[in-house]
Amino acid sequence: MATEQELQSLFNTLDRDQDGKVSIHELFLSPGLSAIISSETNTSSPQELLVQYGLDEDGSITFEELKKAVEKASNLT
Repeated sequence: MATEQELQSLFNTLDRDQDGKVSIHELFLSPGLSAIISSETNTSSPQELLVQYGLDEDGSITFEELKKAVEKASNLT
Protein backbone atom coordinates (compact mmCIF):
# COMPACT_ATOMS: atom_id res chain seq x y z
CA MET A 1 0.00 0.00 0.00
CA ALA A 2 1.18 3.46 -0.87
CA THR A 3 0.65 6.83 0.71
CA GLU A 4 -0.44 9.71 -1.49
CA GLN A 5 3.04 11.22 -1.16
CA GLU A 6 4.70 7.96 -2.27
CA LEU A 7 2.28 7.68 -5.17
CA GLN A 8 3.01 11.27 -6.21
CA SER A 9 6.75 10.58 -6.11
CA LEU A 10 6.31 7.45 -8.22
CA PHE A 11 4.14 9.35 -10.69
CA ASN A 12 6.68 12.16 -10.97
CA THR A 13 9.43 9.62 -11.67
CA LEU A 14 7.36 8.01 -14.42
CA ASP A 15 6.38 11.37 -15.94
CA ARG A 16 9.72 11.84 -17.71
CA ASP A 17 8.65 14.82 -19.80
CA GLN A 18 6.94 16.48 -16.81
CA ASP A 19 3.70 17.18 -18.72
CA GLY A 20 1.46 16.04 -15.86
CA LYS A 21 0.57 12.78 -17.59
CA VAL A 22 2.16 9.36 -17.81
CA SER A 23 1.92 7.89 -21.29
CA ILE A 24 2.08 4.24 -22.29
CA HIS A 25 5.57 4.97 -23.64
CA GLU A 26 6.72 6.32 -20.27
CA LEU A 27 5.25 3.28 -18.50
CA PHE A 28 7.20 0.93 -20.77
CA LEU A 29 10.43 2.88 -20.19
CA SER A 30 10.24 1.97 -16.48
CA PRO A 31 9.11 -1.66 -16.26
CA GLY A 32 9.91 -1.96 -12.55
CA LEU A 33 7.88 1.11 -11.67
CA SER A 34 5.10 -0.02 -13.99
CA ALA A 35 4.94 -3.30 -12.08
CA ILE A 36 4.48 -1.38 -8.83
CA ILE A 37 1.68 0.68 -10.40
CA SER A 38 0.03 -2.49 -11.69
CA SER A 39 0.13 -4.11 -8.27
CA GLU A 40 -1.20 -0.98 -6.55
CA THR A 41 -4.10 -0.70 -9.01
CA ASN A 42 -4.78 -4.44 -9.37
CA THR A 43 -4.23 -4.29 -13.12
CA SER A 44 -2.18 -6.76 -15.10
CA SER A 45 -0.47 -4.38 -17.53
CA PRO A 46 0.10 -0.73 -18.36
CA GLN A 47 -2.37 -1.07 -21.22
CA GLU A 48 -5.08 -2.32 -18.86
CA LEU A 49 -4.36 0.55 -16.48
CA LEU A 50 -4.81 3.12 -19.25
CA VAL A 51 -7.94 1.46 -20.64
CA GLN A 52 -9.61 1.21 -17.23
CA TYR A 53 -8.51 4.48 -15.64
CA GLY A 54 -7.31 6.85 -18.34
CA LEU A 55 -10.66 8.60 -18.32
CA ASP A 56 -9.88 11.16 -20.99
CA GLU A 57 -8.83 8.35 -23.36
CA ASP A 58 -5.74 10.17 -24.63
CA GLY A 59 -3.37 7.24 -24.09
CA SER A 60 -2.06 8.59 -20.80
CA ILE A 61 -3.03 8.84 -17.15
CA THR A 62 -2.93 11.87 -14.88
CA PHE A 63 -2.01 11.77 -11.20
CA GLU A 64 -5.66 12.20 -10.21
CA GLU A 65 -6.70 9.28 -12.45
CA LEU A 66 -3.92 7.15 -10.98
CA LYS A 67 -4.88 8.14 -7.44
CA LYS A 68 -8.51 7.12 -8.10
CA ALA A 69 -7.33 3.76 -9.47
CA VAL A 70 -5.24 3.09 -6.36
CA GLU A 71 -8.11 4.21 -4.11
CA LYS A 72 -10.52 1.91 -5.97
CA ALA A 73 -8.12 -0.98 -5.36
CA SER A 74 -8.07 0.05 -1.67
CA ASN A 75 -4.29 0.40 -1.74
CA LEU A 76 -3.97 4.06 -0.77
CA THR A 77 -3.11 4.63 2.89
